Amino acid sequence: MEEMYFTKLKSCNLCPRFCGVNRLEGEKGFCSATGEKISVARAGLHMWEEPCISGTNGSGTVFFTGCNLRCVYCQNRKISRSEVSGTLIDIKRLAEIFMELQGKGAHNINLVTPTHYACHIKSALKEARRNGLKIPVVYNCGGYENPETIDFLGEDIQIYLTDFKYWDRQLAKAYSYAENYPAKAIRALDAMVKNTGKAEFDKSGIMQKGVIVRHLVLPEAVDNSIKSLGFLNKRYGNNIYISIMNQYTPPEGVCLPEALKQPVSNEVYGKILEFARDIGIVNGFIQEGGTVSESFIPEFDGYGVIGSGIEKQ
Repeated sequence: MEEMYFTKLKSCNLCPRFCGVNRLEGEKGFCSATGEKISVARAGLHMWEEPCISGTNGSGTVFFTGCNLRCVYCQNRKISRSEVSGTLIDIKRLAEIFMELQGKGAHNINLVTPTHYACHIKSALKEARRNGLKIPVVYNCGGYENPETIDFLGEDIQIYLTDFKYWDRQLAKAYSYAENYPAKAIRALDAMVKNTGKAEFDKSGIMQKGVIVRHLVLPEAVDNSIKSLGFLNKRYGNNIYISIMNQYTPPEGVCLPEALKQPVSNEVYGKILEFARDIGIVNGFIQEGGTVSESFIPEFDGYGVIGSGIEKQ
């Protein structure tokens, strides 16, 4: 890793948690990530993103372990809470993975929960670009970001696939331990839109640059969804694409607040979609049929990660 990137990890403030831990000395903050190595649970072609991301070949997805949110209902909780150990790799191996995914025909490099590895990713992308990486890079995050980190990544990221989970601060506090989520997500989204500009697609309809904002409809939280979507449309209009998701499913074996113990009904999801149409949201995606979160979860078995410079966590 280049020395200029190392310094950010000596008192880590990559995300709004501002943990201030010295990751280079092995200290862990909220996300559980430490120093120079990167923990990856899987790297492969992924077909279950929005159509303009997955396309026909798949999105070249790298699943990092750890997370700066750890939502109580997380569908990827095995890796967000490090219940499944990732494989520790170095920056050289991460750059190799990017090249391997491009070689498999991936439409893009899709970085899932990347925030705590922003420094490593920037360095790996620099090396991969030198070696011929040409496809767009997707920053697939929970929306709880620092605009300074978004600006630090700059032109290294062409597409942001980000969440806007909450307008309601109390829901953010109860479900993601982040009462300041709305304010932080707005500032970060402003930076994402500024840095990418208007969305662009290739002749096959695959996004080459731009911002997609995901909003997961939660049970007993209609007002949160309506206010979130209303805000997004008013502030950004057609400068972003909005993906309205109905795939919430209560995770098994998890102690949940009462409100989260049932899936979202078709009636509730239909009401949210009707509101979105009424306020003029046209650039976006919806989910149809009986989608559930488990349908989109791959095996976090280290597939595609093993190579030079690795060790098990």
